[in-house]
Amino acid sequence: MHLSFFYETFELRRQVEHRKKLQTITYTTFLGIINPNNIDNMAVETEGKKRKWHGSVSGIVDSPLDKVWTIGSQSKRLSQWMPMVKQCIDLVGDEGVPGYVRLVSGFMFPQQDGERSWIKERLVTMDSTAHSYVYKMEASNVGLDGSINSLKLIDYGDGSTLVNWSFEIDPLEGTFEDNIIDYLGFLYKSCINRIQGAIEDANKKVYETC
Repeated sequence: MHLSFFYETFELRRQVEHRKKLQTITYTTFLGIINPNNIDNMAVETEGKKRKWHGSVSGIVDSPLDKVWTIGSQSKRLSQWMPMVKQCIDLVGDEGVPGYVRLVSGFMFPQQDGERSWIKERLVTMDSTAHSYVYKMEASNVGLDGSINSLKLIDYGDGSTLVNWSFEIDPLEGTFEDNIIDYLGFLYKSCINRIQGAIEDANKKVYETC
């Protein structure tokens, strides 16, 4: 199971961050969930393997729609609001055109051997007018091949923007749906929360060069 290590990392961090809220999930308990010896005890329904697991997160960015779109839609600026991304390489096609493929690497999903995780994504669709795009994970070393990520921006008024990130993945044996959806939601929400800072940093650089 490629994903076992980052499950452990997430659950331990969440316990520490929310200790005051008396969360009862412990590091040991979560390890039990993904222990291969315990898989037979898990309530994994047969029909669950035939459907996708879905999740979505959203957040308000205190910047105009066009500025958020500029940051959020360009591969070269991915690391500005996704700090766990260390490199993004164009592989096939032209960015913004369906069929474009990029290779994203970094520490999105920490590996047991300490190596970077990598994901090859294909652009399914991008609509600059509707401020939305969809990427599909074609291959990876994290076990999420076939996953689909969709980003949609909406003008929220008063110079702010609503960012909605929805995703779907194939069911994974050896884990619970809620756990993986919670982890991905946590990860993607943290990225949305960094967009405003990325915009402010970009504005500072422009100002300094003037």
